[in-house]
Amino acid sequence: MGVLGGGRMGAGIAHAFLLAGSRVTVVERDADAAAAARARVLESVEASVARGTADHDAAAYASRFATSTDLGDFARCGLVVEAVPEDLELKIAALTRVEAVLGADAALASNTSSISIDELAALLDRPSRFLGMHFFNPVPASQLVEIVRGAATDAALVADAREWVRAIGKTPIVVADAPGFASSRLGVALGLEAIRMLEDGVASAEDIDAAMTLGYKHPVGPLRLTDLVGLDVRLGIAEYLSSTLGERFAPPALLRRMVAEGDLGRKTGRGFYTWDAP
Repeated sequence: MGVLGGGRMGAGIAHAFLLAGSRVTVVERDADAAAAARARVLESVEASVARGTADHDAAAYASRFATSTDLGDFARCGLVVEAVPEDLELKIAALTRVEAVLGADAALASNTSSISIDELAALLDRPSRFLGMHFFNPVPASQLVEIVRGAATDAALVADAREWVRAIGKTPIVVADAPGFASSRLGVALGLEAIRMLEDGVASAEDIDAAMTLGYKHPVGPLRLTDLVGLDVRLGIAEYLSSTLGERFAPPALLRRMVAEGDLGRKTGRGFYTWDAP
């Protein structure tokens, strides 16, 4: 299988399929990015080996892993997952370029967390072989993959995707294409309300998060989760959902201000919490 984009999410997807036995190719925009992606994936694999959660040694996984700057290297893949940043035009450009090198029976998936699968599929030549596979951060530890079925997605492809997700040790859910799908729509709604509460002085970030972790048994509070996801990512999703679902998803002024000031969460060391250097 292949992954387009070797950032945090792409590297995590590559890691999951490597541990499940796949040959994996990650394609990046240039040599430096490809080298960084290789280091990122192999470091994650080595951590799994050290924890005893991998079946082979690191060298065995490395032998089945390649990075490249050439989309043509996807030609032999049966599945390619696009994992570029959450930008509509960028994703359309990436997906159309990848589809052009794939075999007729190959599957193409987007890791988008909110953009319409039908909107992306409309520009593809084989929309029946396209669907959403929304992985969660961090991919190695997450148990869920949200499979998003477009209007043109072949039912057999959805069934195959379920099996691929189970094969990498995760649980699939299947949702119809709709803005924000199921997970982002619910998660962003909670996160935005938490930000509004902080903005209004209802409680501190720590106490808002404790209300959800201790009161509702969420594994992590909505503000800490926003830091982990990235405030810029949350803002982009909120803007998209606001444009499609209405004002209830309008980003709070506090979120816009923090993004403008570069306080993006864990990846910058500061968000609603202070983090160690990424």
